[in-house]
Amino acid sequence: MAIVTFSSPVMHKDKAVYAVAGDTKTILALAEEHRIPIPFECRDGNCGSCLIEVTYDAPEAKKAIMLTDKEKLTLKELGKITEAEIENAEVNDMPPRYRLACQFIARDEDVTVSFTGTPGGSD
Repeated sequence: MAIVTFSSPVMHKDKAVYAVAGDTKTILALAEEHRIPIPFECRDGNCGSCLIEVTYDAPEAKKAIMLTDKEKLTLKELGKITEAEIENAEVNDMPPRYRLACQFIARDEDVTVSFTGTPGGSD
């Protein structure tokens, strides 16, 4: 079981929730279930409005979760991922710092998910 901590300036305080290991709920679905206001529009990885920053509580144990083709393209368009980071994720299982909440699934590592509250992560 993973503990996912959500952090954002639009929230009164950080909120930690459990993500069941083996569940295929995305971070966006988990956020909705717990009334956490991650902005979103398409739910499909195309628009980038649900941009999140993911940090791992135990960085030495982090595991990459496959980036979808849509997520790669959208993150590149937003300037949040490089070809080198994509290759590092695919070859070395090192996940990138930025993800889309509608595509990212928490596995068995504890993570902090940060978001600005503005679609696409703009300040």
